[in-house]
Amino acid sequence: MKNPTQLSLLQDEIRHRYETLSKRLKQLARYMLDNSNSIAFDTIASIAVQASAPPSTLIRFANAFGFSGFNEMKQVFRQHLMEETVNYTERARLFRRTSTDGHVIPEKPAEILNVFTMVNSQALQQLVMQTSSEQLDRAVELLNNAENTYVIGLRRSFSVASYLTYALRHLERRAFLIDGLGGMFTEQLSVVKPNDVVIAISYSPYAQEGLELVEWGAKRGAQQIIAITDSQVSPLAAFSDVCFVVREAQVAAMCLAQTLAVSLALNNAKEE
Repeated sequence: MKNPTQLSLLQDEIRHRYETLSKRLKQLARYMLDNSNSIAFDTIASIAVQASAPPSTLIRFANAFGFSGFNEMKQVFRQHLMEETVNYTERARLFRRTSTDGHVIPEKPAEILNVFTMVNSQALQQLVMQTSSEQLDRAVELLNNAENTYVIGLRRSFSVASYLTYALRHLERRAFLIDGLGGMFTEQLSVVKPNDVVIAISYSPYAQEGLELVEWGAKRGAQQIIAITDSQVSPLAAFSDVCFVVREAQVAAMCLAQTLAVSLALNNAKEE
């Protein structure tokens, strides 16, 4: 297991103190957790605009976590990024320049395809960098040991949830998609047991029914929850044993789902 970096320690402290922060500082905390790469190079003015917070809030935020100023806090993010691979750093910076400096509004299908390809490529690169082997190993272990797996993914998360259920069933796993057919959300999850796994998928703006189901399931005995969401301070994170933070839900989350399914299949093959 990797030793914690200075940035990971700071992020852990932000998550730990998140609920105690003011509304404005919570807003900035979420941005800081979800945009660590861009923070390393963006100016205070740019970060303030992106986070919808006045520059003075950035200074207050840094002070609240023991830094003399925001630039000192930025050095933690910059140092972490410099320790990552050069190729990834250069790709990230190139993408940011092409997406902000050109101000070209795509109109033709080929132009739109180019934009979506760049965005999704960046999302997949971030998925690789931000997902640890420990997270993946733990998730596969939970799925491997589960008696039943219940998958919750509503609205735009539904496609990923449907694929996961499909893939798990092809691996001869007892997998159930919680789709609320006929309004029977709670009925579908009512038989969950402590040795079952719940996979919850949701992105901002979070489907309220999905959040209520996860909370309800946890109270009913679901002790093993895998979350796939878009923020380290997502409401799902508080209930999860493993929390994957992914961007661009439809592409990166589907890639993660495929990874879990294939890893589980290989694990099954080893045990035979």
